[in-house]
Amino acid sequence: QVQLVESGGGLVQAGGSLRLSCAASGRTISTYPMGWFRRASGKEREFVIGISRSGGSRYYADSVKGRFTISRDNAKNTVYLQMNSLKPEDTAVYYCAAGTILTTRSREYNYWGQGTQVTVSS
Repeated sequence: QVQLVESGGGLVQAGGSLRLSCAASGRTISTYPMGWFRRASGKEREFVIGISRSGGSRYYADSVKGRFTISRDNAKNTVYLQMNSLKPEDTAVYYCAAGTILTTRSREYNYWGQGTQVTVSS
C-alpha cells in the first residue's frame, strides 16, 4: 500500500499561484502513474492533470492547460502541482491519487490522499 498526503493549499487572490505537494509513504511511487483531481462544492470530482511513471507523458484538463504543471520527484517520493494564473473557478478540494494507468478516469486510481482546500478570491 501507499499512503498519500497533500499539502500547500490555502487562500489566494485571482491571478496568484500555489504549489501543492503530494508526499507518499509505504511504497515508492515510481511504479504508479500519478494524478490530481478536484471537487468543487456541488460539483462532481473531475480530473485536473496526470503524469506517467517516468514523467515523460502528461494529460491536462482543457480548463487548466497552460496554467497548471505537474511534476514528480521519485527520489523524494513526491508529486507536485504548480498552479499559476489562478481563477475563482479553480476553487475546490484538490486530491492526489496513484493509479494503474495514466487516465482521466478516477476509478482507475487505487490510492487517494485526504485532499487540500484551494480557495481563489476575486
